[in-house]
Amino acid sequence: MTDILYTYKNQVYANITNRCDCSCTFCVRSTKDTVGDATNMWFDKEPDFEEIKRAIDAFDFSSYDEFVFCGYGEPTCALENLLKTAQYVKETLGLKIRLNTNGLCNLYHNRNIIPELAKVIDSISISLNAPTAEKYQAVTRPQFENAFPALLEFASLAQKAIPHAQLSIVDVLPPDEIDACQKLADERGIYLKIRKFAK
Repeated sequence: MTDILYTYKNQVYANITNRCDCSCTFCVRSTKDTVGDATNMWFDKEPDFEEIKRAIDAFDFSSYDEFVFCGYGEPTCALENLLKTAQYVKETLGLKIRLNTNGLCNLYHNRNIIPELAKVIDSISISLNAPTAEKYQAVTRPQFENAFPALLEFASLAQKAIPHAQLSIVDVLPPDEIDACQKLADERGIYLKIRKFAK
């Protein structure tokens, strides 16, 4: 059975899809089948909303105050289930909702989905991964040629509409690239989180 909910570092994560529009060179799912306390994160069949809802209803959230969309896929590829799930969690549990995303969802859906996200998402973390389009394409390997400018545009839109928005990178980048990423974030008034690389 595949885990829809799992915990990692005392947070609850929702694994709602294995679909992704990137193939990052550093992606954890290329080296192991689970994260945190999950036993299996690969779906034979993507869960529908009722299956996600049952997993939520069966989970004890008493020790948690945030619900995070982040699994073995890009959560916004399953946008309808993401929005329904976030609304359900807000209404039934009153938890804060965070979305970890690659920031390419407007390209993927061919429209601006920020207004839809802003209704149910309290915090959004967008993976920047690199300071230039060339380096981003090389490390992230997205399906789209114009991914990097689209990501930056998405981040700027998110900053205006969602209570907390941040860009994120991992600490394995060279210092000059970290500085360049910081400059990109500063130019847009967005916080940059430097994450420790998880092997």
